[in-house]
Amino acid sequence: MSDLSVVLIEDHDLTRVGLKTALQCKDGIQVLGEAANATQGLKLLSTLKPDVAIVDIGLPDMDGIELTRTFRHAQDEASRDATKVLILTMHESEDAVLAAFAAGADSYCMKDISIDRLAEALHATHAGNCWIDPAIAGVVLHQMRQASPTADTPFNKTVTIQGNDPELEQALETSPLTERELEVLELIVAGCSNAVIAEKLYITVGTVKTHVRNILNKLCADDRTQAAVRALRSGLIS
Repeated sequence: MSDLSVVLIEDHDLTRVGLKTALQCKDGIQVLGEAANATQGLKLLSTLKPDVAIVDIGLPDMDGIELTRTFRHAQDEASRDATKVLILTMHESEDAVLAAFAAGADSYCMKDISIDRLAEALHATHAGNCWIDPAIAGVVLHQMRQASPTADTPFNKTVTIQGNDPELEQALETSPLTERELEVLELIVAGCSNAVIAEKLYITVGTVKTHVRNILNKLCADDRTQAAVRALRSGLIS
């Protein structure tokens, strides 16, 4: 299997160099190129065609959201899925998160993410999954609760995140989540730790761990983040 190819678009030199160095130390990931602004970044994306582009929002000449929108518009249908876009930023405001997905971003991570989790997010994004940082998952959940999925919805891209997965639907028909598991899942989506969940639901941490394990099994998820993404996509949390 060939390495996952990445292009970094980040204007802070230390951050960009640090990310490049760290990612190159991870097995299965190859950094093809780097850019310090959007103009250079768009040129790299069109010539190198990486599997995933890591894009910072705060670029000097064009913000990362506009870069994503411009890049998506330039792609034809055949190459639409060739390069995924992962937003990596310090911005966790609702407007920034929703605008990024509306522009065509595939995943959204905070810059304080560990390199191991970033590598996981890159592989998940390349595989076609929407990786959402637990710190901002609640923002997407809030939008899903408020948005009406019509053609006039300003953030149509975010609405499509909740599209049902036939395999997930079939799994849940066989083993539906209990009322308590749904309560725990909603708190997972909100980014709560096991200790916080236990406190909010007046149960022990051990019981929370049991519920989390059952939720992961029923959602066919590898971890809490993937479970949160699948819950958001399928509309399990209402």
